Amino acid sequence: MDFAAAFTRDPQAAPYPVRCDATAAAVFAVLAVALALTVDDGRRPDLLGWALLLAAHVPLAWRRRAPMPVLLAVVACVAPYHALDYMHLAPIPASMTALYTVAATGRPMRTLIVGLSVTSITLTMQLFVNPHEIVELLRVSGWVIAMLVFGASIRLYRQLVAGVVERAEREAERKVTEERLRIARDLHDLLAHSITLIGVQTSVAAHVLVADPDRLDREALVRALDGISETCREARAEVRTTLDVLRAAPEGPLPDLASLPDLVRSSGADLTVRTGEAKVPAAVAAAAYRIVQESLTNAVRHAGPDADVRVDVGLAEEVLTVRVTNGGATPVGGGTAGSGYGILGMRERARSVGGTLSAGPRDGGGFEVTAALPLVARG
Repeated sequence: MDFAAAFTRDPQAAPYPVRCDATAAAVFAVLAVALALTVDDGRRPDLLGWALLLAAHVPLAWRRRAPMPVLLAVVACVAPYHALDYMHLAPIPASMTALYTVAATGRPMRTLIVGLSVTSITLTMQLFVNPHEIVELLRVSGWVIAMLVFGASIRLYRQLVAGVVERAEREAERKVTEERLRIARDLHDLLAHSITLIGVQTSVAAHVLVADPDRLDREALVRALDGISETCREARAEVRTTLDVLRAAPEGPLPDLASLPDLVRSSGADLTVRTGEAKVPAAVAAAAYRIVQESLTNAVRHAGPDADVRVDVGLAEEVLTVRVTNGGATPVGGGTAGSGYGILGMRERARSVGGTLSAGPRDGGGFEVTAALPLVARG
C-alpha cells in the first residue's frame, strides 16, 4: 500500500471506500473486544455493554461517505457505554477514527465546533463517572484535541499537495502550448520559404522551356531543376527534424546564425554577419534565423529570383541587429503597417526574446525589415 498516496489523496475519491472502511471497522471491533477482555480499565462489559461496543463500530463503514452522521452515531453508542463505566479503553480506536475523519474532511470551523462539543461531552461524563480522576480528564481531552489537530493537519497537507499539483499541471500545459506554437511557427517559416523558392524556380524553368524552344538554355533549365531538388531535400530534412523533436522531447535543436549562409545562398541574397566571437543565446539566434527566412520568403515571392536583397546581421551594445533590405518591389499587402501574417509572425518572434521589429517601405523604393534582439533578457 502506498502510504504517501493515502495521505495526499482526497478521502472521498479513494476507490471502494465503503469496502475498505468496513474492513477497517471489523479490525477495530476485534481490537476493541480484545481490549475489553484483557485490560482492566473499568468493569467488564455485560450484554448491553457488548452491544454498545460493537454497535459503535458499525457506522465506521460509511465514515468517508458521511463523516458527521457517522461521528454522531458513534457518540450515541460510546457515550452511554462510558456512562455505565464499562472498560473505557475498548471504544477509543473507533471514537478517534470518527474524530479524525471529521477533522480531515471538514472545514476548520466545523472541526472546532466538533472538538468543543466532543470534549464537553467527554468531560461531563468523566466528571459523573470518575469525578476525582483529574489526570484521566486531561488525558482524554488531550487525545480528543490531538486527533482533531492531526486530522486538520492532514487536510491542510492534502490541500497543499493539491495546489502544488494543480500549479505543476498548469505550468506543464503552458509549456506544451508554447511548444506547439513554436513548432507551428517553425513549420510555417520552413514550408513558406521552401514552397516560395520552389514556385520561383519552377517559373524560371517554365520560362526557359517556352521562351525560345529552338534555342533552349539547357544549363539554366538544369540549374532551376537542381534548385528545386535541393530545396525539396532541405525542406524534407528540416520537416523530419522538427517532427522528430515533436515526437521525442519538448526541446530540440534550434536553427542558429551558422545556418544563415545556407539559407541565404538558395535565395541569391548578399549576406554580411558581424558578430565576431560573441556568444549569441540559442533563442535569439533562432529568432534571427526565422526573421531572415521569412523576410527572404517575402522578397522572393514579391520581387522574383532577381531581387536585390541584402542581409546584415551584427552586434551593437549587447543587441543583435538584423536588417533585410529589398531594393525591388514592396511586398504586396505589406504597406507601412505590416498587416500580413508573415510580418506579424516576425514581430512575435522578436517579442518572444524581448526585442522589437519594424517593417515597411524604404526611402527611394524597396522594402526593409529591421529587428533589434537583446542578448540579455530585459526585466
